[in-house]
Amino acid sequence: MVVKRTRPTPKLNRACMLCGVVQSMSQFRNDGCPNCESVLHFADNDDLIRECTSPTFEGLVAFKGTKTSWVARWLRIENFVPGVYAVRVAGKLPEDVKNDLYSQGVEYRPRDGSVRD
Repeated sequence: MVVKRTRPTPKLNRACMLCGVVQSMSQFRNDGCPNCESVLHFADNDDLIRECTSPTFEGLVAFKGTKTSWVARWLRIENFVPGVYAVRVAGKLPEDVKNDLYSQGVEYRPRDGSVRD
C-alpha cells in the first residue's frame, strides 16, 4: 500500500479585520476593500493587506444588501456592500492602524469574538 502525501493548499481567501468581507488577495490588491478602502487604503499595498486581513476566519454569510436582515445587524454589516462576510476573523489590527482609524473617527471593534455587544 502506497500512501501519497499531499501538501495542504494555501488558503486563497482573506477576510478584512475591520469589516469582515471575504475576498482573494488579488481582489484586495486590485480593488481594495469595498467597505474600508477610504480609510485603510489596501489597493496595491501587499504589506497592509497582510497586516489588516486574515486567512483565518470562521463561517461565511452571503449578504445581499437587505437592511432588514437580522444576521446583517448581528454581524454589523447592514450598511456594507453586498458580498460574502466572515462571522469571525482571527487577529486584530496593528496599533498604528487602530490609531489612524481613531484619528479618522472610525470605531474599530475586533471581529474575533473578543468584544461582546
